[in-house]
Amino acid sequence: MDNPNYILNELNKGIKMGMDSISNVAEKVQDDRFKQDLKYQYDEYNRLLNEVNDTLTKYDDFPKELNPMQKAMGWMSVEFSTMDDKSNSHIAEMMLKGTNMGIIEGVKLLNQNPDTDESIKNILKDFIHFQENTVEQLKKYL
Repeated sequence: MDNPNYILNELNKGIKMGMDSISNVAEKVQDDRFKQDLKYQYDEYNRLLNEVNDTLTKYDDFPKELNPMQKAMGWMSVEFSTMDDKSNSHIAEMMLKGTNMGIIEGVKLLNQNPDTDESIKNILKDFIHFQENTVEQLKKYL
């Protein structure tokens, strides 16, 4: 495949989904330490998003917006899932599932595009590493 625009747009989508997820659950979290960890994760996603978008412009492409239906489904999922259980453990579990999906997609993009530009590989590796660290950070709230 090795299409840099495709890889970067997929990363863009995954990052935005992570940011939306954090935005959706942050208001449900009561624990200050957990809120701070979520804020750190959001800020790190934002840093990665800026890097991805800057790189996209080098390939004469523009970042794609998330499908409004995907955004709505994510919000509804959080709303229904936290209706009865707003515990740290439950929210961390929800976030872990999404983060693990991000790791899987990132590794697939990396493995399926071995000849892509080194700078894009580095962004992918940075994304995967961040996601793996996020998993470890979230585990303490289970």
